[in-house]
Amino acid sequence: MDHRRVGPFTVANVALGCMNFCHAYGHPVSTEQSHAVLHAALDAGVTLFDTAALYGFGASESLVGPVLKPHRDRITLASKGGMAGVRGEDGVMRRVIDGHPKTLRQNCEDSLQRLGTEVIDLYYLHRWDKRVPIEESVGEMARLKEEGKVRALGLSEVGADALRRAHQEHPIAALQSEYSLWSRNAELGTLAACKELGIAYVAFSPMGRAFLSGKLQEVDGFVKGDIRATMPRFAPEAYAQNRKLLAPMQAVAEKAGCTLAELAIAWVLHQGEHVVALPGTTRIDHLREDVRGGGIRLDAEILAELDGLFRPEAVTGDRYALQGQGEVDTEKYAFEQQP
Repeated sequence: MDHRRVGPFTVANVALGCMNFCHAYGHPVSTEQSHAVLHAALDAGVTLFDTAALYGFGASESLVGPVLKPHRDRITLASKGGMAGVRGEDGVMRRVIDGHPKTLRQNCEDSLQRLGTEVIDLYYLHRWDKRVPIEESVGEMARLKEEGKVRALGLSEVGADALRRAHQEHPIAALQSEYSLWSRNAELGTLAACKELGIAYVAFSPMGRAFLSGKLQEVDGFVKGDIRATMPRFAPEAYAQNRKLLAPMQAVAEKAGCTLAELAIAWVLHQGEHVVALPGTTRIDHLREDVRGGGIRLDAEILAELDGLFRPEAVTGDRYALQGQGEVDTEKYAFEQQP
């Protein structure tokens, strides 16, 4: 596999997101199946593994920790704090965005325990809590680094201005945000800012939450707990329009000699040497397809065809519903509201 820099680390250009094992898509995945995918990723040369306190309210970290522990000297382990599960008075766990220093410290301590490690290689602020200056949150993360609890700092779903402010407080190794052919918000400024500042851009959902693989044909039967059911572009009428993009994309894939999934991964990686693709999956065959995408070379003609096909205005429906839009700093709305 090709390798790229993420702060002090050299990692394979295709990483593995570990959210899908127990969070967001509603499908139960057995521990055995999850472990099999993790072992397959290790065998395939994947070296960056990404989880978070939020995923399964800690379940993802508890699941991946024992599998990755024997390989800690050859992998980069990433997790996130600042958005985690909090049990309410009714006993129900709910996600809460909280970037206060005390909370971030507790999130990190809890993650270290669940992961069974003494240090997290790359620790992200999962969401910027707008009640807290980003410098304050990053400052506490820097203190965690000074204490040897983390090795490098990252941010998730922040815009270019917040990224620059945070980077002045302490060097940021990576920005993690959604980026794919049909989610192009990175091109509003964060992708260029990362390149300028020497920050890696870790692109999650490069497969468009399965859309770009061409394997998600119908969207009227999402199981309970599948977050796509709340996303405007997966609403039946919008999705029917979006599916019209797949036939011409298939023609481009045939010209490039690869599958749709491989093409989607390859396109993301061609957007800059500082970009790392972060797909998530619960299947070994899909994992291997993702990894193969990391080795596909696309010429300028192919890239131009894809850019023309997936112009932002060609995609029907927003990435998030209103609540989700308000929780991130990377949507077009954030830029439209700037003076």
